[in-house]
Amino acid sequence: MMGGNSCPFQNDYYFYAMRKIIGVASGGFSSEREISKKSGQVVFDTLLESPYECYQIDIASKQWTVKDVAGNNYPLEKGNFGFSLEGKEKQFDCIVNMIHGAPGENGQFAGYLEMLNIPHTSCPSAVAALTYNKRDCLAVASAMGIPTAKRFTLNQGEVISPDIIVKKVGLPCFVKANRAGSSFGVYKVFEKEELLPAIEKAFEEDHQLLIESALEGREITVGVLEWENEVHVLPITEIISENDFFDYQAKYEGKSKEITPAQLPLDWEESTKHMAKQLYTKMGLSGISRSEFIFQDGVPHLLEINTIPGMTLQSIIPQQAKAAGIPLLKLLVGVIEASLSKKA
Repeated sequence: MMGGNSCPFQNDYYFYAMRKIIGVASGGFSSEREISKKSGQVVFDTLLESPYECYQIDIASKQWTVKDVAGNNYPLEKGNFGFSLEGKEKQFDCIVNMIHGAPGENGQFAGYLEMLNIPHTSCPSAVAALTYNKRDCLAVASAMGIPTAKRFTLNQGEVISPDIIVKKVGLPCFVKANRAGSSFGVYKVFEKEELLPAIEKAFEEDHQLLIESALEGREITVGVLEWENEVHVLPITEIISENDFFDYQAKYEGKSKEITPAQLPLDWEESTKHMAKQLYTKMGLSGISRSEFIFQDGVPHLLEINTIPGMTLQSIIPQQAKAAGIPLLKLLVGVIEASLSKKA
């Protein structure tokens, strides 16, 4: 890895960590695998300028592998999450979790690392399981006094009554796979006749659905992270989608305009930042999270919480870090150091 005078942290307090072995995990088993790989690549490339000894980790359904900076692949031992390099056993000091969807964002991967006492940059497994379940997360947020949209829950195999659903949430509404991210399995419904086809499509992604009233207003997203021993709220981003909502195309294919920092009335900005920080601290989040809101009548309503937000070149967290004057490299190192400091 980088050494000598080429290391930008040569005279920085981070330099003591030069020998730490860091793995950037990406991939996973869900529809978000390819986006996760792109996020992992950006993080890995950024960390090449860090004091750490870095490796890429591909978590696939059949095999887990480690790749070094030269592109050499090594099998990863699932029993201890270690690997052999030139006859020497390597153990990771910390894992940067960039696995969107399962098993990274739903808490399974975090639980595995916690069992092995390996620090990681995502939130605790129990918290991840809660936030990944949209309807449970919104129920907890509502109990905290955070405004949310009217919602209806549906499980595969239950009797579906479009009349009852429309009476509860109104039209237009959103049909969402309950445990998925990056707008997979999300459909906007304008007419009652569109409801059943949208439900059938969403059930292809998950057997639990969340159906919500469509809030009309300005949509924003707020990044929060633990960095340098404090919880920081990053500059807010406003999302103006060319499509009906902030869907996959809007997020990853340039079909949206993202304004960072968002030009909001001061009271809107303050109330949203307060809610985002409250969600982060009271729900027990850690690492980097991103909470999405829509303003209705000047009040921010929570849509969802993303505990492993994207880090691709098009992603929002890097934009917000730049607006805050924080180089992405320094932000990532700070998150890793915060995770290392918590090891028992």
